[in-house]
Amino acid sequence: MRCFGAPEIGGFDFGIMCEIGSAVFAHESAGIDHITAVGDRQRQHSHLVHQQNRDALVAQVGGAFAGAASAHLMFGEAVFSVSHHARDGLGQIFSEFIATFGLLSVIWGCSRARPQTTPFAVGAYISAAYWFTASTSFANPAVTLARAASDTFAGIRPADAPGFIAAQVCGAAAATSVFRWLVPTLSRDADRVVVQTEHSEKSDEDSPVRLHPQRR
Repeated sequence: MRCFGAPEIGGFDFGIMCEIGSAVFAHESAGIDHITAVGDRQRQHSHLVHQQNRDALVAQVGGAFAGAASAHLMFGEAVFSVSHHARDGLGQIFSEFIATFGLLSVIWGCSRARPQTTPFAVGAYISAAYWFTASTSFANPAVTLARAASDTFAGIRPADAPGFIAAQVCGAAAATSVFRWLVPTLSRDADRVVVQTEHSEKSDEDSPVRLHPQRR
């Protein structure tokens, strides 16, 4: 089953990200948006950002269930059905931690260093993670909830979903923390630049010699 699923999933992600890349990068995973806001004082106090995160949460969960229903209808299955596919155990949960940590790391790293490569990198990572993780890389709480309503190979028992979601949240938090350390946020860089600029301007004012740009 995996040999048929991986190329389609990776190709689909690549196509979607090429189409609406910036929106996807900003809200990659439902519920994880709030994690990326932790530690950023400006975002914590931004009502607009929290509203956007809530809208993204609703859109992703709704879109995940709509996608599951569409797939079921295309293949003649019930629109929704309770999954009986067991995905329990420490190996499965740890796989979701690794899958989510890797996905967010790819997105954070590529979108900041080489944004044009992000769709390729995410599509390639998802295809690979489908193979190298025991859980087949859900890496998204919204997807996990929707797949609990799919009694197919791709599904997950509702009883196993909370463990997957907890692992995804922890993986996202870990990736966000690592990249806040590796690549400081723009707001923090801007604060340092503003302080340096203000200090330079005061030094210029105190200097007895002031240079003025030549007018053309």
